[in-house]
Amino acid sequence: MTFRNGLDSLLRPEDSVLVLIDHQPYQLANLNSHEPQMVVNNATALAKAAKAFGVPTILTSVIAERGGLIFPQITDVFPDQEVIDRTFINTWEDPAVVDVVKATGRKQLVIAGLWTEICVAMPVIQALGEGWDVTAVTDASGAVSVEAHEVAIQRMVRAGANMMTWLAVAAEWQRDWARQETAIALTEMIKQHAAGSGIAYLWEQQLLNTPVPAAAG
Repeated sequence: MTFRNGLDSLLRPEDSVLVLIDHQPYQLANLNSHEPQMVVNNATALAKAAKAFGVPTILTSVIAERGGLIFPQITDVFPDQEVIDRTFINTWEDPAVVDVVKATGRKQLVIAGLWTEICVAMPVIQALGEGWDVTAVTDASGAVSVEAHEVAIQRMVRAGANMMTWLAVAAEWQRDWARQETAIALTEMIKQHAAGSGIAYLWEQQLLNTPVPAAAG
């Protein structure tokens, strides 16, 4: 077994490409591994992170005419980008998607989608077999049950995939708070999408801006 470790194993924005798969109403309607609003929130945050770090992002749906359009929270991040609509269940069997990914020249493939056990696991496992460095973003994905999500993660890990959450991906892309060009954007994402961490940050700012009471005379 090849272990994923060492500095070179960490995600780098200049080497990453993100594929967001089937974040659509049909899939959301039978999402039971997570709270649906959590997955929408997390997938949106991941999309915003990719945009902030200049990571090429491919949006793809499956038979959108029946399954519905990609969530507007995601497409609003990339308002001028065409969504690739497929008939293939396995995104990695569709040349329209794979050719766009390959054209980026990136080698670190980051994937999130609905559902984990089908539309994430299939392309992850195939891409791994073709030599890609693949990360699945587990909290920007979801399945029809907790069991389905967990079993899919086990399958992908055994195949050699890396598992991360959206905030971990964003932090790994940032790597150094001295990178001011992206630090501000990441902080804004944390405020808007990272729940307790965002609220704690706002509270910290409030306290830092609270005047010290004058000493009693």
